[in-house]
Amino acid sequence: MAVWVEELWVVVLFVQLVDKIMKNQSIITVKDLSKIYKTDVLETIALDNISFEIKKGEFVAIMGPSGSGKSTLMHILGALDKPTLGKYILDGENVENLDDDQLADIRNRKIGFVFQAYNLLPRTTTVKNVMLPMAYAGIDPKEREIRAIEYLNLVGLSDRLKHTTNQLSGGQQQRVAIARALSMHPSILLADEPTGNIASAQAEEIMAIFQKINKEGNTIIMITHEPDIAQHAKRIIVIRDGKIVTDSSDHKQKIINDQKNEIN
Repeated sequence: MAVWVEELWVVVLFVQLVDKIMKNQSIITVKDLSKIYKTDVLETIALDNISFEIKKGEFVAIMGPSGSGKSTLMHILGALDKPTLGKYILDGENVENLDDDQLADIRNRKIGFVFQAYNLLPRTTTVKNVMLPMAYAGIDPKEREIRAIEYLNLVGLSDRLKHTTNQLSGGQQQRVAIARALSMHPSILLADEPTGNIASAQAEEIMAIFQKINKEGNTIIMITHEPDIAQHAKRIIVIRDGKIVTDSSDHKQKIINDQKNEIN
């Protein structure tokens, strides 16, 4: 009996060690990265030699005023554009030298996008909207439906499975977009101004969902210009004039009660 207990304890310690190592691994490494736009008469530096890492399971807000470079950074992190100089490693893969087809493959496999404008099919059910990226990936139809329902339940839309998206509120449509982003089990969830088109109460609901899925181990990177929205993240990176001016986890994270926002 004592030997069995000792062996079980060794297994528990091993699992805890592996979990700790995984959480300390970088999912994103940005090193000396710059983005420069050139014309015949003008050179514009959108990003100026920035470096940072994001660990697996982090919830990071990247914020800054208009023209700060945050949107340019979002496009590079989302493999929608490439840097002029520097390195970008996403989940162990160097991104900066990939061609267009390889970038598309990275986006499909590694990144779940949540857009400000939702980008949903308007006269299509919530389930079919969530199934769409899985269809492009060739996933079995039955598995698509199972995953779609699972993630719609996760974001609190179990009673809206047969509704078309034009029958939903803005906040509900953004929940569908989050479920769709999660459906391919991405390495990161990249949200671009996810609360920009919805009311403040609905914005709090979306932040509650982000905190819930982050607690379950999902890595979230959120682009925002709103300080009160950024406060919901665990870490805030502030960009101004193409440079990182602060990168801190010292703020008091604004935690939202799930039950209050009825997302369970």
